[in-house]
Amino acid sequence: MEEMEEELKCPVCGSFYREPIILPCSHNLCQACARNILVQTPESESPQSRRASGSGVSDYDYLDLDKMSLYSEADSGYGSYGGFASAPTTPCQKSPNGVRVFPPAMPPPPTHLSPALAPVPRNSCITCPQCHRSLILDDRGLRGFPKNRVLEGVIDRYQQSKAAALKCQLCEKVPKEATVMCEQCDVFYCDPCRLRCHPPRGPLAKHRLVPPAQGRVSRRLSPRKVSTCTDHELENHSMYCVQCKMPVCYQCLEEGKHSSHEVKALGAMWKLHKSQLSQALNGLSDRAKEAKEFLVQLRNMVQQIQENSVEFEACLVAQCDALIDALNRRKAQLLARVNKEHEHKLKVVRDQISHCTVKLRQTTGLMEYCLEVIKENDPSGFLQISDALIRRVHLTEDQWGKGTLTPRMTTDFDLSLDNSPLLQSIHQLDFVQVKASSPVPATPILQLEECCTHNNSATLSWKQPPLSTVPAEGYILELDDGSGGQFREVYVGKETMCTVDGLHFNSTYNARVKAFNKTGVSPYSKTLVLQTSEVAWFAFDPGSAHSDIIFSNDNLTVTCSSYDDRVVLGKTGFSKGVHYWELTIDRYDNHPDPAFGVARMDVMKDVMLGKDDKAWAITEGGITKGATIGVLLDLNRKTLTFFINDEQQGPIAFENVEGLFFPAVSLNRNVQVTLHTGLPVPDFYSSRASIA
Repeated sequence: MEEMEEELKCPVCGSFYREPIILPCSHNLCQACARNILVQTPESESPQSRRASGSGVSDYDYLDLDKMSLYSEADSGYGSYGGFASAPTTPCQKSPNGVRVFPPAMPPPPTHLSPALAPVPRNSCITCPQCHRSLILDDRGLRGFPKNRVLEGVIDRYQQSKAAALKCQLCEKVPKEATVMCEQCDVFYCDPCRLRCHPPRGPLAKHRLVPPAQGRVSRRLSPRKVSTCTDHELENHSMYCVQCKMPVCYQCLEEGKHSSHEVKALGAMWKLHKSQLSQALNGLSDRAKEAKEFLVQLRNMVQQIQENSVEFEACLVAQCDALIDALNRRKAQLLARVNKEHEHKLKVVRDQISHCTVKLRQTTGLMEYCLEVIKENDPSGFLQISDALIRRVHLTEDQWGKGTLTPRMTTDFDLSLDNSPLLQSIHQLDFVQVKASSPVPATPILQLEECCTHNNSATLSWKQPPLSTVPAEGYILELDDGSGGQFREVYVGKETMCTVDGLHFNSTYNARVKAFNKTGVSPYSKTLVLQTSEVAWFAFDPGSAHSDIIFSNDNLTVTCSSYDDRVVLGKTGFSKGVHYWELTIDRYDNHPDPAFGVARMDVMKDVMLGKDDKAWAITEGGITKGATIGVLLDLNRKTLTFFINDEQQGPIAFENVEGLFFPAVSLNRNVQVTLHTGLPVPDFYSSRASIA
């Protein structure tokens, strides 16, 4: 219910509505907030004064303010415009929920009357803060707008449901929080007190226990407030004007305000509009369900995106790390080559240094020896060795002159790393989005061993071929109408199993399935023929029954906790074929009036079956304890026939019975009945139908 809270708040003050009134545009305002946003139109610029003076159309006319103004179906005269002549430069404010609100041009005069009775300035105008449609108030002022009693009741119930948790009424010391409420005892219990004071056996086993919040709502439902006429405050609404779309009182009708209009009873229109709202809510509920499923899909997409992002980041990091590893390996190889060249150069230079050092030592020794020889004073001895020494000196000199003093290796490294192509490749490294066209998926195979029918339901299962390499994104299951007509889609999704409910009994259906992906749709599978049950097996439906109905015997036996008649329906509906079921009277006290027959799903559950136009039933005729009532619904001939103890009750009870019908019973606490289904059509009726 928390999502409903914004619907219960005023667009001006942002709080829960207080004494809400309904504007002609169907939006609501607090009565005090409506007074606060009134704007007074200058007398000279009001439409009435202009019509009285006969002046032409000015630049600012309330009746022609905007050529695109919107008017109600009843031509109420309100429209949409951008501002007011009395305050053309006043900026609009924002209420707590973000809706634009036009402030009053001047503060309201002080008054000691309530907001509802305080006088409204003449020529006052009010603009809806939600749709910005405007309306000039008449002499009644805000009293001319009806009060929204329904909205007040909804707010009261909502605030009650938000109150503190209910306490157990039987705890002796400190009351614990209640966990259930017994509708029959009208007492709230905690779990220990429920087991001690309200055991689920004996007479108490039939009591209905509900959650505390549900019990509180049903316990505190306030009586319906009777709304009064806005024109005649002492008169209650009793009729409804179809043209004006508003409730009216009998005095309004006597005054002739709606003499040419279609007027209907208020209660009948109340029920009609409730039914229309319920039907409209069904469609909105489907959209809300689709929206919830879509939100689940989006949330799954968020999770999938996060998972895919982590996976892709890991892949990217791995690819970049692989490139870095390859570069490091190449770097090591290049460094090894540089080290090899470095060692080679050092070896050559060191070898040359060693050779030159030895040669220099030999040369220096020869020079020192020759100098010592020159110092000798013995001519004959000098001449004996001088020729040899002279040859050695010349030979040694020649050895130094043959490139011995030139370095055998340069200091430069004759290597240059060409990294420009690699840098260019790194700069050009980017993602490439390539969506290769894939073929359509293979034809699905129906798994016959898992396909079956039960009652009027069919379950089908299928799978992709074992050797299929093309994935399927989903499947489309189609069935014909059970009479050899056109196929229609009954399921679209990713699952490979589907159960189809609501088929006709004793009918033959053809089913087929196909797969699809982004590329296209596969061919259809082989057609499977399905036969639904000849007779219907069903029980009573607790989900659609009145809350006073008591079920037992696997929902085949029912009775009631109330002295008033309550309606219970069967779980299976019929729209085609011939169907027969029986009900036996287990208990029949004080001559009650149980009713047996068929009804539509929206039949009234708190009155005797047949009191509205949604049910066809038998209510009397030889019914006693132990009696057996047979109901024969022939939708082929559109007839309904009743039997009591195997004897037909008169001719055909109802004719022209057409549509979707559910078995139905209405009973009170003096009656208990048991349902018997899966029965064949009586032989005499079958033979008579074949003759006809």
